[in-house]
Amino acid sequence: MGINNHTDASLVAKAADIAALVDYQRGAVVSRTIIEHNTGTVTLFAFDQGQGLSEHTASFDALVHVIDGDAVIIIDNHSINLKSGEATIMPANRPHALKADTRFKMMLVMIKDIK
Repeated sequence: MGINNHTDASLVAKAADIAALVDYQRGAVVSRTIIEHNTGTVTLFAFDQGQGLSEHTASFDALVHVIDGDAVIIIDNHSINLKSGEATIMPANRPHALKADTRFKMMLVMIKDIK
């Protein structure tokens, strides 16, 4: 079974301040999925300082776009420091992790190969 297709109706055909759509929470990682379809998702995250995602792999490419603060993205044991406005691609099937040395917000766009 596939994902139930969902688009956040409050954002359709309207201007939105992306960074304002997800709030920081002390000691936590907060997420908000704004598009979820069988072919991919768009999710906003807010990481408090010291939070992160442990190393894992995904079977599809993912674009990380930092929208507030600074992030450390680790891909194949290589650290990439990103600041607000910058982005990188985490390739499919390669280990990656995220670390919040300072708090940051990001948009994660995952594109699924549905061959």
